[in-house]
Amino acid sequence: MNPTQTVLRTKLEKLECHFTWGLEVSRYKLLSIRDHLEDIGSDESYPWLGQKYNLWAYVHHTLGSTDMALQCLSNKAEEAFHQNSPLDTMGPWLLVHYGNLAWVHYHLDNQAESQGYVTKVEALIRDYPSPSQGELHPEVCAEKAWTLMKFGQDKRQKAIEYFQMAIRMEPGRKEWQSSHVLALDSVIFSKRQASEFLEKLRLAKEHDPDNLYVASVYLLRLGRIGQVRREEAQWLAKQILKKPVSCYNGIRPLLCFYRQYFSHDDAIDLAHKALERHPNVRYLKKRLAKSYKQKINSGGRWSKGDSLSQSLINKAISVYMEVVLLYPETSIKVKLELASIYAKSRIDKRELANQIYEELLASVQEPSKLQLLYNQYATYLYSSIKDYNGSIDYHKKAAEIPNSNKYGRKSINILRKIREEGGGGGGGI
Repeated sequence: MNPTQTVLRTKLEKLECHFTWGLEVSRYKLLSIRDHLEDIGSDESYPWLGQKYNLWAYVHHTLGSTDMALQCLSNKAEEAFHQNSPLDTMGPWLLVHYGNLAWVHYHLDNQAESQGYVTKVEALIRDYPSPSQGELHPEVCAEKAWTLMKFGQDKRQKAIEYFQMAIRMEPGRKEWQSSHVLALDSVIFSKRQASEFLEKLRLAKEHDPDNLYVASVYLLRLGRIGQVRREEAQWLAKQILKKPVSCYNGIRPLLCFYRQYFSHDDAIDLAHKALERHPNVRYLKKRLAKSYKQKINSGGRWSKGDSLSQSLINKAISVYMEVVLLYPETSIKVKLELASIYAKSRIDKRELANQIYEELLASVQEPSKLQLLYNQYATYLYSSIKDYNGSIDYHKKAAEIPNSNKYGRKSINILRKIREEGGGGGGGI
C-alpha cells in the first residue's frame, strides 16, 4: 500500500457508515437481513427507505457483490433521501451514504472516486455542523440506531442509546420517536414495566398516526394487560389491507392479536384477505404459513370443535412448501416448522419430517442455527419418535455450543430438569 492509499484508508476508517460500525455477522444472518430488507418493500411513504438502501448496499458488498452494492447506492438510496427530506435539510442525511460510497469505490479499486466521496463527507461536516458539538449528527445517530436494530438482540441496547441521542438533539422527528419505542419494546417490555411503557407507545401512536405497526403493537400490548380492544383491531385490519405490503405495515403484530383475542381461524382469514389483494407477495405467504402453524400447535380445532384434521395439515404443508421455495437461502426455521407439521400428519407423511432433519443435520453449520436445529430435533425425537436417549444427546449438542441463543438455553434448562429429577428415560423432558 503506497502512502496515498494509506492516508485514504485512514480517512475511510474514521467515517461513520456501515463499513465502520462493527456489523460483522455470519453469512446466514446477512442473508436473513437481505430477505428482511426485500420484504420491507419500496413504498415511498416508508420513512427509512434511504437507510434501507444504504444497508442493503452494505449487505450486498459483504455477501460478495460489490457491483450490486454500487448500483444500490447510486440508483436507489440518494433518490429515496431526496423523496423523504426537504432539499435544505438533505446534507446530514448524506453523511452515511457518501461514506458507504467511499468504501465501495475503495473496494472496487477506484481510488479517485473514493477520495472524492471522502471530500464530500468532509464538506458536509463543515457546512452542516452537529447541533451538539463533539457528537455525531442526529441523522447519523438515527441511521446507526435503525441499522443496529437489524443485527440481533445484542445490538439493540446500543440502538436504543443512539435513538435517544438523536431524539435529544431533534425531538420533533416522529419516525425516530416511533422507532425508539419499538426498539424499547423488543428489549424491555414486561408486565412490571407495562404501565410506563404503554404510555410511551400511546404517545408514539398519537404523534405518528400513519404508523400502523406502532398501532398494532400498542393494541397487542394492551391486550396483554387485559385491555382487549377488538373493534379497534378490526378497524386497524381494514386500514392495513388498504396499505402497500411491507413487513412494517402492522400485519404481523395484528395477526398475533387476532390469534390471541379472536381465534386462529380469524387470523387465517385475515392473512388470506391480505393475500387476495397481493397474491404474489412472499411475506404474506410466510405470515399465512405461521398462522396455520399456530392453529395446528394449539390443537388444530376448527370453530365447530372438530379434532385436528388432515385437511388443515395439508393446507399448511402446501403453503409451507411454497414459502421454503420463496426463501431459498434462509429457510432453516421454515423447514423445521414444516417438519413439525409433517410429524403431526398421517404416518405416510411422517417420513418427510425425517428427510428434512437429515438434510439439515448434514448441511447446517452456523452455530446459532445449529442450536435451533439440535433443540428442535431433540424435541422431535422425544415427542414423535419416543427416542428419549437420542433426544437427550441432541439437547446436549445444543447446550455445548458457546454463546447460547434462546434455543440453546431451552436445551440447557431441559437437561438441568432431567438431572434434578434423576435423569434418564422420558420423564424429564
